[in-house]
Amino acid sequence: MTVTAAIIVAAGRGTRAGGDIAKQWQSLAGRRVIDWTLDAFRAAAGVDRVVLVLHPQEMHRAPEFPDVTSVAGGESRSDSVRAGLQALSDADCATVLIHDAARPLVSQRIISDVLTALKDAQGAAPALEVSDALWRGAEGVVTGLQDRSGLYRAQTPQGFAFDAILAAHTSFGGTAADDVEVARAAGIEVVMVPGEERNLKLTRATDFQRAEAFLGANMDIRVGNGFDVHRFGNGDRVILCGIEVPHTHELKGHSDADVGMHAITDAIYGALAMGDIGQHFPPSDNQWKGADSAIFLRHAGELATAHGYAISNIDLTLICERPKIGPHAAAMARKIASILGIEPGRVSIKATTSERLGFTGREEGIAAMATTLLTGGA
Repeated sequence: MTVTAAIIVAAGRGTRAGGDIAKQWQSLAGRRVIDWTLDAFRAAAGVDRVVLVLHPQEMHRAPEFPDVTSVAGGESRSDSVRAGLQALSDADCATVLIHDAARPLVSQRIISDVLTALKDAQGAAPALEVSDALWRGAEGVVTGLQDRSGLYRAQTPQGFAFDAILAAHTSFGGTAADDVEVARAAGIEVVMVPGEERNLKLTRATDFQRAEAFLGANMDIRVGNGFDVHRFGNGDRVILCGIEVPHTHELKGHSDADVGMHAITDAIYGALAMGDIGQHFPPSDNQWKGADSAIFLRHAGELATAHGYAISNIDLTLICERPKIGPHAAAMARKIASILGIEPGRVSIKATTSERLGFTGREEGIAAMATTLLTGGA
C-alpha cells in the first residue's frame, strides 16, 4: 500500500519573530505554533504519515510527538527537507506534502486541493495572486514600480510525487527559497491551487497578532465532563490513568477498571456529543473484558482529531481515601498525555477525599470526575 506523507519543517531558528525561543515553540492563542500545525495534518484526510524535521539541538523534544517521525534537520531549509524525504525513502511513499511549521493556520481545504491536484500533476502548491501595487525602493525611498501581472505569493504545503522531489533535492546543489524552486530546477511542472490569506507565515511579532485574530474569528470551543465509579475487590494494586499503584484492593470492572481514564474518555466523548464508553465499547461485548483502557482513551482522542478538534487541556480529580495519588500524579499525567499525543502540561491529575463520607469515605471504591476543553474550527 502506498503512503501519502507530510513533512513539517521546524528546524529554523525564527529570530525575526522575536522572543527567547524559536517561533514554532512560541504560544499562539494558548497553544504552541507547532501544535496547531501538526494537528492540521493529523486531521487531514488522505495523509497517512507525518515527519517532523527538528533543529539538531531540539531533538530532545521528539518524545513530545510520539505519533510522528522526528528527524534532525540540516544547516539550510533544503538540507532539512532532504532529511525529511530520506526518512520516508523506505515507506513506499507515493506523494509528499512539504509544509512550514510557521504556517499554523493551513486549512483542510488547501491540503485537500493540493492532494487532488497531484492526481494529475507531479507538483502542486497554493498561491495568492498579488493585488497590491509593487514598488522598488532603496534607503526608504521609492525608486521605481514593478508590474504585478502574473505575480503570485507562494504558500505551503507544496506537494509532489515523492520519487520526483526526492531526486530533485538529491541533485540540487544550492539553497532555495522553497521546494517549488527545487522542483522547477529539476524540470518538474508545478500547478497552482488557490491559497488563503489566513494561511500566513509567522515571520514577525505582528504576524502572531494577525493569526490570533483569524483564530478568534473561527474558534469552536467544546467542553465535556466525565464521571465514573468502580468498586474495590480482592487484589493488591489499582490501575489509575494507566499507572499501577500498590494497594490493599483492586478495582473491579468489565475492562481494567481504570476509573480515571474512563472519566477522561467520557469527557472527550461528551465534548464531541458522541455518547460514552458504553456506546463505543459495550460491556456486553466480551472482547473488551479486561481490556486496557488506553484503547478507549486513544479512540476518543482520534475521534476528536478526525473531527478537527485539538485537546486544549484535561483536568481530572480522583476521589478516594486511599491509595495516595500525589506520588503518582506526574506519571499519570505523562501517561495520559502520551496516549493522546499532547503535552503533559495540558493534563492535570489531582485527588481529594470525601471526608470519610459516602462509599468513597468507607473505602468501598474510587470515583473520578474529569473536564476537558476541545478547540477546533481554525
